[in-house]
Amino acid sequence: MLIHREVILAKVESTYNADPTPSASTDAVLVQNPSLSFNANYTDRTPVKPAIGKLQGIYGGKLAELSFDVLLRGSGTAGSVPEVSDLLKSCGMGETIVGATSVTYAPASTSIDSVTLYYYQDGKLHKLTGARGTFTTTMTAGAPITLSFTFTGHHSDSDAAIASPTYDTTLPEPVVNGAFTVDSYAAVISELSFDMGVTVATPQSISGSDGYGEIRVTDRNVTGSFDPEEVVNSTYDFLNKFETDATGALSIGSIGATAGNIIDIDMPVVYYREISQADRDGIRSLSVGFGASESSGDDEISIAFT
Repeated sequence: MLIHREVILAKVESTYNADPTPSASTDAVLVQNPSLSFNANYTDRTPVKPAIGKLQGIYGGKLAELSFDVLLRGSGTAGSVPEVSDLLKSCGMGETIVGATSVTYAPASTSIDSVTLYYYQDGKLHKLTGARGTFTTTMTAGAPITLSFTFTGHHSDSDAAIASPTYDTTLPEPVVNGAFTVDSYAAVISELSFDMGVTVATPQSISGSDGYGEIRVTDRNVTGSFDPEEVVNSTYDFLNKFETDATGALSIGSIGATAGNIIDIDMPVVYYREISQADRDGIRSLSVGFGASESSGDDEISIAFT
C-alpha cells in the first residue's frame, strides 16, 4: 500500500451520520499530508486477586480523526463554490452565495453541517460519517494559502479499489501583492496565521453503536499571529495598542487577480493578546498574537471568493 496513492472525497450530509455516498467525479478534494488516527474507549480491569498481573481490558468503541492540508483556491468561476465548500461548512462556517459574483464563508452558531469523508488508501477505504471539525490557516509571502483541517467522525473501513477522482484544475494563487492592514495600518509582514479554535465535542451515548452520539461544534475562539516589521511609535505603536485594549479591523487584501479565484480574508474586530520582539533576516520585527471577536454576531472572520 503506497503512501502517495490516496484519495479523499467529502460530501455534506442531509441527515446526520447518514452516508450521502460522495462521488469521485464531483466530491474529490486535492489534499496534502493526510493522517488518520483513532480515539478509543478502553476500560482497564483492576480487580484484586492472588496474582498481581493485569487482566485483559475491554474495548468500548472508537471515533476516527482525519487531518490533512489543502492549498486554498477558488472554483475559477465567480459565484461557484470552491472545492473546500463542504469542509468549511462542517467546521462551523455558513455559506453565502451571490450568483456570478461571490461565495463567502462566515462563522455559524446553528444549523452546522456534518460531512461524510471517504479516505482511500491504495486498496482500503476508511469512511468517516457524521464528521465535524476545525481548521487553521497559514499564509506565507510567495506561497499559497494553506488550510489545515482536522475532522472527527464515526468510522468504518473495508477493502476497496482506489477511486478515480476528478479534481478542480484551478491553480492556487501565491500570497503576493496583498494590501494587508491592521487597525488601518499597512504593516509589512511575511506571515499571518490563524486558528478557528472550534471545539468539537464527542459526547458518549449508550445508544451509539460505537459508544458515541452526535459529534457537535460547541464553541469557537479565533486567534492568530503575524510578524510586522518594527517601526517607531509615531508610525504605529503596537505595544500601546496592546496595553490599552485597542481594537481594529484586519484584512489581507485581495489575493489573486482572476475572477473566481480571488480570495479576501477579513476580521472586523481584532485585539492584541501578546507581543514579543523578533529578528527577521537582521530586520527588527515583532511577533504579534491576536484574537478576533464578534462585531454584530457570528462575524469575527469572513473568507470570500470572488
